[in-house]
Amino acid sequence: MGLRMKNTLYKTVIAAAISTTMATLAQVVQAQISVAIDLAPPPLPVYAQPAIPSDGYLWTPGYWGWNANDNDYYWTPGTWVLAPYEGALWTPGYWGFEGNRYTWNNGYWGQHIGYYGGINYGFGYTGVGYQGGYWDHGNFNYNRNVNNVSNTRITHIYTSNVIVNERSHVSFNGGKGGVQMTASKNDQLINSMPHNHATPAQAQHEAEASAKPDLRLSANHGAPKIAATPEPSSFNSPKVEPTRADANKNSRPAAPARSQPAPSHQKQQDSPRPVQQQHPQPSQHPAHEPPRPAQNNHAPASEEQRKEK
Repeated sequence: MGLRMKNTLYKTVIAAAISTTMATLAQVVQAQISVAIDLAPPPLPVYAQPAIPSDGYLWTPGYWGWNANDNDYYWTPGTWVLAPYEGALWTPGYWGFEGNRYTWNNGYWGQHIGYYGGINYGFGYTGVGYQGGYWDHGNFNYNRNVNNVSNTRITHIYTSNVIVNERSHVSFNGGKGGVQMTASKNDQLINSMPHNHATPAQAQHEAEASAKPDLRLSANHGAPKIAATPEPSSFNSPKVEPTRADANKNSRPAAPARSQPAPSHQKQQDSPRPVQQQHPQPSQHPAHEPPRPAQNNHAPASEEQRKEK
């Protein structure tokens, strides 16, 4: 091999390495601040979750975005997104009060759930980690208590209760009225790892939401009629979910039904439709760990009841 050919090959390898490194850095930076404004984001609306389209989809919660052209917030509806790869988990983006401004930190895909400001987005995203499911042997296992999986034949489903505290739906971290939670060392480690951007379907979903006048805060006053969609960009689907009017009146959504594990022969449509929950206690178990068995809430029979039997 001639010297000129060797130099050409060397330059090609170096260029490829630099390109790969820059792409990785871009993915890490993508998880950092993308916009900063002076106006605090409104509270998160309360809504029910549409039914999952099919196996392999993961729930990505809705959030308030900022449209600089309109100088207004807009609601990006929560939606089901097909996992981009096996083992992928979604860390939601969040607003944080930093340097006297509200800054948006983008969400990302990774093998671990990172820090998202302690914001309770509901449906398993309790503010720390994710209680909606976990990957095991190539399959995602869904917690039926926080996922609407009643319309499918998905077999890898389990039941695990999520403890709920009744609190407001604050949508930002830090500052006056914000969630007071800082990233742990483990959170910082996860956030520094290489991540994947939002999928093209997610990016299109957000772009289309930002262009819809009825999703602007100035038009919907914090209660968008399209709060959640069954799939990205399906804003006209009959299966979209609106903001729950009853929850807006008193800021306290109806408590989600707690179901016991269903027998294998029981029809899945008997499962209740999950409703966004308010500030559940954070789980201390990573998403990939097997869930704990549901607690038995049945009290022991009284002496009179035993006699009647």
